[in-house]
Amino acid sequence: MSRAKIVAGNWKMNKDYEEGLSLASEIIPMVESEASTGVHAILFPPFVHLHAIASLVKGKNHIYVGGQDCSMHTSGAYTGEVSASMLRSAGASHVLVGHSERRQYYGESSADGALKIAQALAAGLIPVYCVGETKDERLGGQYEEIIARQLQEGLSALSEAQMAHVVIAYEPVWAIGTGLTASPEQAQEVHAMIRGWLRNHFSAQVANHTSILYGGSVNAGNASALFAMEDIDGGLVGGASLKSRDFTDIVKANR
Repeated sequence: MSRAKIVAGNWKMNKDYEEGLSLASEIIPMVESEASTGVHAILFPPFVHLHAIASLVKGKNHIYVGGQDCSMHTSGAYTGEVSASMLRSAGASHVLVGHSERRQYYGESSADGALKIAQALAAGLIPVYCVGETKDERLGGQYEEIIARQLQEGLSALSEAQMAHVVIAYEPVWAIGTGLTASPEQAQEVHAMIRGWLRNHFSAQVANHTSILYGGSVNAGNASALFAMEDIDGGLVGGASLKSRDFTDIVKANR
């Protein structure tokens, strides 16, 4: 079974409303005219941009919009939270879950991620579940254990049918926003391990179907080498997603 090729741009807390619409208005026609329609491009702007950008991508081929996070609750007295169903109603099709910055700065756990994934799936969103190790965990040789635990805690409660609607992103924390990038071989090793975990905990069909993205200082210069690896199905892009030319070139690199 072929896997979806994906390049996702996480804008994080950047771009005010007008700047965000301007950036999206540049990216969308560039991706549409230059990139293969076989690659899914997903924009993850701040919440306040979602509805407007969703309107811009409506009817476009293989260009989508997602939320950077969602609540683990359906509704209620949770000031400042945004539910998965709210994201869906605003035009989102995807949502990031478990990003390392949510884990690091807000104390979110993989168990929290499991609750958010359940909310996302119930609302009809595709969760992009992020896993990855810190520099100390990498140097200490613990990274496989850490990532396996994150996968277990975040995904093990799902059925095979639910896993068909989940994307995984491997983001070594030491490579996010640092300019450091895992070598294609290092990234491939972890992606293969993740695919093996899916095979062992679900089935070969789930392992073969699930798209696994690499994130961590992906840019136009290193994207082709990363995407050429057998188990790397695309990228979760940070800083380079804030430049229309760079992001489009990364999408084009995923052939």
